[in-house]
Amino acid sequence: MPELPEVEVVRRGLANWVAGRTVADVQVLHPRAVRRQPAGTADFAARLTGTTLGAAQRRGKYLWLPLTGTGAGFSLIGHLGMSGQLLVQDPSVPDETHLRVRLRFTDGGRELRFVDQRTFGGLAVEEAEEGDPEGTPVSIAHIARDPLDPRFDDDDFVTALRAKRTTVKRALLDQTLISGVGNIYADEALWRSKLHYDRPTATLTRPQAGVLLANARDVMTAALAVGGTSFDSLYVNVNGESGYFSRDLDAYGREHEPCRRCGTAIRRAAWMNRSSYFCPRCQRVPRARSGG
Repeated sequence: MPELPEVEVVRRGLANWVAGRTVADVQVLHPRAVRRQPAGTADFAARLTGTTLGAAQRRGKYLWLPLTGTGAGFSLIGHLGMSGQLLVQDPSVPDETHLRVRLRFTDGGRELRFVDQRTFGGLAVEEAEEGDPEGTPVSIAHIARDPLDPRFDDDDFVTALRAKRTTVKRALLDQTLISGVGNIYADEALWRSKLHYDRPTATLTRPQAGVLLANARDVMTAALAVGGTSFDSLYVNVNGESGYFSRDLDAYGREHEPCRRCGTAIRRAAWMNRSSYFCPRCQRVPRARSGG
């Protein structure tokens, strides 16, 4: 599933190609793509048609564009799910196999297409938080800010992390504590911090928690610089291009390969219906717990 860097790449593309344009026509080609629209497909299209899309915003893994004009007070929100793509295409380009939603604009230029092979992602028009200049949809107002957000409070995060009664990787994936971090970048941040994924958060010192946050921010910044992480053709930017950070991963997906720090073979452990990748030498299993 795309994480913060991948979603931010898409947000920047929407900011460049879509913001400020007025919607002329909406086609929903698969109802599941707008299943979060309570009143259904026709309502989704009616609420968007004639509106002007505002500056693209992001909170963690969610994207949205505030609506102005006839849609004032609402936002178009999107989640990519496992395989969703928001593509900006010339109208002459043939429809993609898994095209779900199409937005055409009054200027007749490139159209916005939502493509989703597995249909786990989706779009909706939702009411925005009252008085919020960013137009944050009400449904995601509870989600924490992310480490790349200038309003993210490092001290508050460190305090909250150490106060939680959980393990460190679970905490990193808690979107109400810190958003945008998924399985890939959690493993990468933990490897850089020399912390085992099962380490209890209460045992972290403030300096350790601060280092972990810094490493999470650094690894996602590095991924963002090369377009994010793509393991297949499902994640692409708005122009259909893949990211290249998979070449620079230190832990995730490197089972049996030597740790780039000490040479020990990277291990993979089953964890919460996912996998955790770690170095058994650099990231010691916590003494008080059984490790993977």
